[in-house]
Amino acid sequence: QVQLVESGGGLVQAGASLRLSCAASGRTFSSYTMGWFRQAPGKEREFVAAISPSGRSTPYADSVKGRFTISRDNAKNTVYLRMNSLKPEDTAVYYCAAGRGASWPLGPRTENEYDYWGQGTQVTVSS
Repeated sequence: QVQLVESGGGLVQAGASLRLSCAASGRTFSSYTMGWFRQAPGKEREFVAAISPSGRSTPYADSVKGRFTISRDNAKNTVYLRMNSLKPEDTAVYYCAAGRGASWPLGPRTENEYDYWGQGTQVTVSS
């Protein structure tokens, strides 16, 4: 069992940066693929980024490539999402997820490839 708690969301202006964190419980964090998803109002949840257990593979959605960076610290059981050059269309609830999916280099990009989910953290970007 893995429990995930996101933090770091907030209200920012367009062009600003935020760093989201996701703290995981359990001693097997380093064996899990971690992912970030987001859900905007009225839209389906969508893939943002994933990171392999070692951290060597980090696929991104096209919409965030070059602006967002996913990373992990296995010693701290934490995964991060650094978001730069934020746009109003990045406004959403951001969720982290843990799973055993692989399929690198594309990585696991669908919800059913993840077993555990956090409660989400709101990110609002004003224009």
